[in-house]
Amino acid sequence: QVQLVESGGGLVQPGGSLRLSCSASRSSANINSMGWYRQAPGKQRELVAVISRGGSPNYVDSVKGRFTISRDKNTVYLQMNSLKPEDTAVYYCNCEWRWSGAIYWGQGTQVAVSS
Repeated sequence: QVQLVESGGGLVQPGGSLRLSCSASRSSANINSMGWYRQAPGKQRELVAVISRGGSPNYVDSVKGRFTISRDKNTVYLQMNSLKPEDTAVYYCNCEWRWSGAIYWGQGTQVAVSS
């Protein structure tokens, strides 16, 4: 079992920035990729960004150039700049357990972009 604890969500004006953090309860030696997903009201959960065990990032097209995913041991970050109202969603982090491929999820953190 891996517990993931997210923080950093909140309300921000369009064009503003937020930094999300997610810490895993287990050593990074046991974790493969870590990622961020989001779910807006009435929509399906979608991948935002993922970072591999080796540190290679991938992003959904809509956030390229604005969001940056990074990782430090068992903590993953999402730096979000130039935020838009359409970025409003609950953001979830997840990780893949290295030995079984099991996926674990955090509880989610709300991001609201509004003037």
